[in-house]
Amino acid sequence: MTAVDERGMADFFADFEPPEGAKAELLRGDIVMMAGPDLVHNRIVTEVQDQIPRSRWERLQTQDVNIVGEASEPVPDLVVLEAGRGPAAGRLLPSHLITLVVEVVSRTSVDRDYGVKRLIYSAGGVPAYLIIDPIMAHCVLYTEPTGRGEDADYQVQRITKFGDPLPVGPLGIELETAEFGAYEGVRPHSRP
Repeated sequence: MTAVDERGMADFFADFEPPEGAKAELLRGDIVMMAGPDLVHNRIVTEVQDQIPRSRWERLQTQDVNIVGEASEPVPDLVVLEAGRGPAAGRLLPSHLITLVVEVVSRTSVDRDYGVKRLIYSAGGVPAYLIIDPIMAHCVLYTEPTGRGEDADYQVQRITKFGDPLPVGPLGIELETAEFGAYEGVRPHSRP
């Protein structure tokens, strides 16, 4: 049996084709596959994207992100960067170009979104990470990343209930959350 180091896993993942209808991402050396999202999820992503001015910001859905120094290639639900700042082509968007990543929690992604992804995005120096949680009917905005690798995290956390305006300082905007839907029949969790 041959051991695969982190670079080997990243090389393998670059050629990996998930089954049709599934999304795959590399999170600290682990390949994680997910089924297609719920309509509530997709509508929230669209609602957020529509509120971010495209004259100033590029808004990309399900874009693979390169986190330097990590065996990770997450695929956030929405990536926001300054218009004209990104590369013209390529599969991976370098994390240092990103201003905001957005993840909408699904029934199976709670631990990843609040845990390992938060740490990965902070290790990548992404200034703001927004978790929109249709299970708890609130948003959690993390800002001010600090540290590297396993020691990385965000210093500031702001929780906003659905229905209340959410200031997103790094973008200079306020998101309206009143139209964000919630999942039906899903038991609340204990995060953040």
